[in-house]
Amino acid sequence: MSMSALIYKLTVVHGKLDDAIRHEHKRRFPDGIRLLRLKKLRLAVKDRLQSLVGFGRQERV
Repeated sequence: MSMSALIYKLTVVHGKLDDAIRHEHKRRFPDGIRLLRLKKLRLAVKDRLQSLVGFGRQERV
């Protein structure tokens, strides 16, 4: 898998997690444990994305 394909896939996953979190918040009785799990996954995907994108943007001295 190329780097750009991986970044695209992670971006899609991040968006789906955002949607799931929004949907859970709209429920009458949101599941706190599920929200924590979704947010943790979203943060892990975000960190992975930043490490991949940031890898190409390192400053050279």
